[in-house]
Amino acid sequence: MRTGQREHVVDWQLAEEIPVAFVYNTIPHAVMMATPADLQDFALGFSIAEEIIDRPDAILLSKIEHHDAGVRLCIAVDPDLVGRGFSARRSMAGRTGCGLCGIEDLKNAVREPRSRPSPAPHIGPEAITRAFDTLPHHQPMNGLNKSVHGAGFCDVEGNILMVREDIGRHNALDKLIGALYRADLNPAQGFVVMTSRCSFELVQKASAAGISLLATLSAPTALAVDLAERAGLSLAARAQRGAVVRFR
Repeated sequence: MRTGQREHVVDWQLAEEIPVAFVYNTIPHAVMMATPADLQDFALGFSIAEEIIDRPDAILLSKIEHHDAGVRLCIAVDPDLVGRGFSARRSMAGRTGCGLCGIEDLKNAVREPRSRPSPAPHIGPEAITRAFDTLPHHQPMNGLNKSVHGAGFCDVEGNILMVREDIGRHNALDKLIGALYRADLNPAQGFVVMTSRCSFELVQKASAAGISLLATLSAPTALAVDLAERAGLSLAARAQRGAVVRFR
């Protein structure tokens, strides 16, 4: 590192990024580039967020296999309880910055989000601001490598209850969703705050998981807002000087 005319040697931990393969009932489904942490959360959260299953108890067994080339998540699913995403197989690796890599058909690219059957709890701008301000303090991994995204679940007052991190923003949300369901927490009784922009894939995942409000550091895309309106999902983003913008 160079500061002015002086150079300093620093120790800097680098984020890990490895292939993580999802195999359902012995059939390969997708390979995602991800940080190899919280893999049981990843297995459940990805399955719910991609609508491969409609409810957590559809997974009968999940096993983690470590290989030289990466990690394989072997997931046994009740064939009578699979969701509409079960057949939407991906034919190539999903890169960390992409939520669509490997989708084989256009009809699988933008799926209609699930609508919320009940109204979301009231969440004020002060709660969202509090969550944005405190999220960095709940990211130990990013504190070391400065390069991973965080997804945090908050109560209605903006207190962060749980955080998951990953090199990919989609993966971070998947891991958080899995952690919420494994802890038997209701995603609709709070909101999610993330360190990324809001792409439409995040809206799809949030609506599939039953999240009521998604707050992201950067603004959503037009497609994300459109899908969120159809799903009944509230969106928010951080604006200049710490203000919060609500999009629904």
